Amino acid sequence: MKKIQIEQDLFVQMVKYFYSDELGFDDDDVCELYHDIKKGIDKKLDAVSRRSYYTQYKTAETPEEREKARLKYLDAVGMHEDFRY
Repeated sequence: MKKIQIEQDLFVQMVKYFYSDELGFDDDDVCELYHDIKKGIDKKLDAVSRRSYYTQYKTAETPEEREKARLKYLDAVGMHEDFRY
């Protein structure tokens, strides 16, 4: 199983969220932490999927699979169709 690293700030926010009762945070602080954590996890998930598409592109066995993975990767990174080769 592969390991995924997260930024230290995201980890600290997660710890604060899960220990918010012990740390004495009010509901507004917990809600803000929740939204920040969700945003950070979404960002990381996007990065993981982009990396997966790139790996599929580089390791595909057939040219058709390679092209399909390349197009997925370019879509994921937001490359405009006019700038693709």
